[in-house]
Amino acid sequence: MTARRSERGSGAVLVLVMLVVLGSVGALAADLGGLLVAKRRAAAAADLAALAAASAVQRGAAGCPAAAVTATANRAQLVSCHQGAQVVTVDVAVPVHTLPGIREVRDRARAGPS
Repeated sequence: MTARRSERGSGAVLVLVMLVVLGSVGALAADLGGLLVAKRRAAAAADLAALAAASAVQRGAAGCPAAAVTATANRAQLVSCHQGAQVVTVDVAVPVHTLPGIREVRDRARAGPS
């Protein structure tokens, strides 16, 4: 069967549209993957910072400076640190460079004797 003159090139247009759609879906998947990695990194940095702070408190030292050093070592920023008698709660932020409008991912962790 021969193609009509008006339908010539329509396959190329369809392939081009499909490539744009697949490229957009791939870019979105990569951005969401980067966001998930940043969330996991923020959780790990918060956990480690809280444990470092609780360990410092157990030794009689200030916990929040230890939390700040540990957060920085894990490429995160210490947003807040609250130290109780033996329990420390920290909030950290990790920068994100994937999706527009989302600049950082935050997480919170608490550590101390139970």
